[in-house]
Amino acid sequence: MAFWDSLWPRREAQFESGNASTNSIVLSRRHATVSLTKQGALTGNLRVNLSWRMRTSDIEGRSRQSGRLLRPMKLFQPDVVQAHTQGVVNVDLDLGCMYELKDGTKGVVQPLGNLIGDLNVPPYIRLSGDDRFGAPSGETVYVNLDQRDQIKRLLFFVYIYDQTPAFDRTHAKVTLYPGNGPRIEIELDERAPQARSCAVFTVENIKDELIVRREVKFVYGFQSELDRLYGWGLQWGRGYKSRT
Repeated sequence: MAFWDSLWPRREAQFESGNASTNSIVLSRRHATVSLTKQGALTGNLRVNLSWRMRTSDIEGRSRQSGRLLRPMKLFQPDVVQAHTQGVVNVDLDLGCMYELKDGTKGVVQPLGNLIGDLNVPPYIRLSGDDRFGAPSGETVYVNLDQRDQIKRLLFFVYIYDQTPAFDRTHAKVTLYPGNGPRIEIELDERAPQARSCAVFTVENIKDELIVRREVKFVYGFQSELDRLYGWGLQWGRGYKSRT
């Protein structure tokens, strides 16, 4: 790595590249697509994982640092741990997938409404579970690529269930794990403080080639707004989760 890259560690994430040390491809605005076909990842299950962790707001961080610069002795004092502040928010992110099959069948797989799908019969997509607390394992959706000829297009999205806009307080990442080849990483790193949903990426079957395209488009509404944006044409209603 060049000296300048070490000063700006995020710089290398601007390029779609296979990293030998991490065996990953990072999709960015500049390089937004990758072919699963050319990666040789056309069999088995494609695992799509959402993970996130809460972080303090940038404003809180800047004010704390500037305060320490003005009072140098503060550098040697530990931070005060507070249970509840405006800088830290609990949020429940959910991973979902809208699908359209070659026969025209359309639908959605998501925690809301317990629409978990099925791997062995249409839609060949299944949700593993619902992570409500930002656990390290996150949430995972599986796609049966052995049935790729039945799939026309997929839209993977993330939404905030409790209606608290807090995407700017989370460090969220969606990672694709094909059955073969490097994993593919997409970070939800653009600031959208009032957004409640985000279209993360699409998978399209174009002339028998599966193309993954980074989207990372935030919207202020929920699934129905993402539906209108991508022309899915589904009917949406209010849904709830079961209590834990």
